[in-house]
This record gives sequence, C-alpha cells and structure tokens, in this order.
Amino acid sequence: MRRKLVPVVALSMACLLAVTAACSPSSRKKRNRSADGSVGTAAKRDDVDTATTRATPTPRRTGDQLTCLELGNTRVGSRKVRYRKYAAPIRLTDGRWSDRDGTTVELQRPCAVGDLDGDGAGDAIGVVVLDGGGTGRFFTLAAWRNVRGEPDYQAQVDLGDRTPVESVSVRDGRATVVYLTRPADGPMAELSIRRTAVYQLRGTTLAELSHTDARVAGVSGDGGSADAPGAGDADSSTRKRKFRSR
Repeated sequence: MRRKLVPVVALSMACLLAVTAACSPSSRKKRNRSADGSVGTAAKRDDVDTATTRATPTPRRTGDQLTCLELGNTRVGSRKVRYRKYAAPIRLTDGRWSDRDGTTVELQRPCAVGDLDGDGAGDAIGVVVLDGGGTGRFFTLAAWRNVRGEPDYQAQVDLGDRTPVESVSVRDGRATVVYLTRPADGPMAELSIRRTAVYQLRGTTLAELSHTDARVAGVSGDGGSADAPGAGDADSSTRKRKFRSR
C-alpha cells in the first residue's frame, strides 16, 4: 500500500509546483510583456498603413468639359495628325507660338465646347492661324478631345488663306463654323462669301457634312478674325481678334 501511495504523492507534488510556478509574478510579467509587444506591433502596423494611405496619389478626375481658356496653353498637332509642315506638335503659350524664322501660330477667339465624340465629356473646337510673314494667313479649324480632363489634339481641317472665322458652335455632336471666304476664281484680296459649314468628328478627321453660302458685300481679306454679326456688311471691315489669357 505504501509503495502505491508514494508515486501518487510525488505526482501530486509535481503538479502543485507547476501550478505555483505558472502563477508566479515573474510569469505574469513575461505574459504581460508579450501582450504589450503584440499591441506595440499592431500600433506600428497601423502607423505604416496610415502613412501608405497618405502617400497614395489621388486619382485625376475626368473633367466634365474643357474650357476655351485651356487651349491657349496646349499643343497644336500630334504624332498622328500633323499640323501643316511640322512633324512634331507645337505648344502654344498664352495662345501663341513662334519659330526662329519668324513664323507664328496664334489661337483665334472663336471657340466652342461640346461633346464631339459621344462619350459625354465636353470637347473643344477652335481656330488657329499660321502667319509666315508674307501676305498669307492660313486658318485651320481644330478639335481637341477631352482625355481625362485634358485637351488632346484630335483632328483638323484647312479653311484656307485669309478666311477669317466669325463663329464656332457645337450642338448634337456637330460643329458649325461661320467664316468669310471667296469663290474659287475670286480675287484673294476680297471676301465675298459668308460660309456656314457643319462638321462631324470621325476619328482623326473633321468631316464636312454640308455648307451653305451667302453673298456679302466685298470685304478686305486682311486675314483677321471677323467680328460677328455684321462682319460682311459693306460699311464694316474685318478686324483681328487674338486670344488673350485672362
């Protein structure tokens, strides 16, 4: 009987000693330090996550529409759509660009904003004129698509030499342009036709859908943008209207 009791008693004493050690102050301190370390690690992770969130750039919002003012400091021409003889796009500054040989490109005042490609964002259509220093002033109707809120040169159409534009508008996805011109056999120095042309943007092309001509009294073709209305009246003359930054 004694031999059986001795192992039992010894086992009981060992269990009691183990429980006592687990409940000792030093053990509690170790567990507390471990818990504190976990909390500290979590806090550090939170700090890192917060810093990472703050460093993430805010996505650029797609603009609902462009503005005519933005065109004064944008590109004319692109790699796909070359503006006249220039292989690379040219950048306007306050509506103007000049080459070393004295050639200038200027944004004219007539401009309109509206959806030209059916994506719901407001695109822009305007007029630029190239002046090589001689008598010629070559007018181009240009369209800029709204790409993530920025103007992107998309298409153009040549309106001719000394053909000042009176107005530009956009409605139902089509651009209407009113400008002064002359018959094919008419003298270059005289403008005798007010043309109203309708264009539609098709990819990288401004396709003319129709135009109507009205005779006007002879107006000097000085190449400036015409004032509207009354630009073609006999007692009025064309005047230059250049882009001005505001």
